[in-house]
Amino acid sequence: MTREELEKARAWADEKLSLGQEPPWAWYQYMKLRETLDAILAGQAATAVFNPTESLPQLAQRPARHLRLVGEANQQDTSQPLHVGLPIQLPM
Repeated sequence: MTREELEKARAWADEKLSLGQEPPWAWYQYMKLRETLDAILAGQAATAVFNPTESLPQLAQRPARHLRLVGEANQQDTSQPLHVGLPIQLPM
């Protein structure tokens, strides 16, 4: 959603709250909506001040890094095999 759409939704929630005609459960939901929209708008404003992609153009020039295997690729499992079906003695 764009900032304008979020601000429109907040104004709509404010209007519903200001009329005072909503039942208590709806009023609570409008308040949660308003608080959430305030948090989103504040987050957008905070990130608009610092955009790391604009201030760091040299990132595009770095070579791509990939994961690589280290050591032997064909190591065999050295753990002891599990013996299925052996009786287990439990303490009484």
